[in-house]
Amino acid sequence: MSDKNKIGYRPTWAEVNLKNLEHNFKEIKSRVSPETKILVTVKADAYGHGLIEVSKRLVANRVDFLGVASIDEGLVLRNAGIKSPILILGLILKKDIQPLFSYDLIPTVCDEETAVALSRKAVALNKPIRLHIKVDTGMGRIGVLHEDAFELVKKIHKLKFVIIEGIFTHFPFADFNAKFTNFQIKLFNKLVSDLKKAGIAIPLVHAANSIGLIDYKDSHFTMVRPGLVIYGLYPKEGLGINLKPVLSLKTRVIFIKQVPPGYGISYGHAYITKRPTRIVTLPIGYGDGYPRNLSNLAGLLIGGRRFRISGRICMDQVMADVGSQKLKIGDEVVLIGNQGKQKITVEELARLAKTIPYEIVCGLGSRIPRIYIG
Repeated sequence: MSDKNKIGYRPTWAEVNLKNLEHNFKEIKSRVSPETKILVTVKADAYGHGLIEVSKRLVANRVDFLGVASIDEGLVLRNAGIKSPILILGLILKKDIQPLFSYDLIPTVCDEETAVALSRKAVALNKPIRLHIKVDTGMGRIGVLHEDAFELVKKIHKLKFVIIEGIFTHFPFADFNAKFTNFQIKLFNKLVSDLKKAGIAIPLVHAANSIGLIDYKDSHFTMVRPGLVIYGLYPKEGLGINLKPVLSLKTRVIFIKQVPPGYGISYGHAYITKRPTRIVTLPIGYGDGYPRNLSNLAGLLIGGRRFRISGRICMDQVMADVGSQKLKIGDEVVLIGNQGKQKITVEELARLAKTIPYEIVCGLGSRIPRIYIG
């Protein structure tokens, strides 16, 4: 198939390397015991990498669970023919529980009222439902407060046709506060132990996100929930794991012109040329989710050389001062990825944009086609 058929008539695209995804999954498997299950977080369109294709490759590699944010994302996977267990990591309204039964989706619960509604529906349908209970050990987001969790689990455990398959918590800053994270692990471990003593043994106990998986072995319990590392991205520097980036972002030169010194480029003339130079225009912008605050900061690669965005990023276009470099219309430009010996990483862009790698990849819009390789 030609690039035109894959990409369309606007030469901007993201390449998603599924072989690298497999590599990262194997790296993660090597970090946990053979008995520990793996739930891969594929919410937000698999962090911008493509929900269906990424999930299919993970299923082919025998992932145990897939984690999504909403029922809608779960339906996309089921309609694509994916039969693996799917955990809805976000909460749902009681009026929306029917698809959980119709499509075999596993809800997260952190209150008795929702659990009762699920039980009543399960009884009416004569169809038991599995669920996971979320416990707040310090995240301050969804989840029953840790001190109330024991009693809630006991109440839910008594409900008809409800199976407590899992219980989990989440770390707010495992990347830079080991003391608090270890405190959370201790709290959570005690809760699970107390429940077991009370005769409530929950098979799937999970807390470890990407950082937890790598840096906190005590947080592995019986299942881990990697997210960012699956996509070859590092939550922080210095992690001892060999990852391969899964996504590259590319475009092509669509216009070149010679301009004199003192010439203003883009809105507000935030970049002024200092010499006679060539300015190239690229068909990508903040309308594609490429952050506007990377203006005059982010690098890009053309012909194996590194240049920098010149002037403010527009909705649909970006400019770069390439000096005397001889380029031609149609030359490939790399905004994320490798070209020759040069590379631009998501982590680098996140630092420049004063954000996190998650936001860079999740922000890339649907206007950018994903091309799957490997």
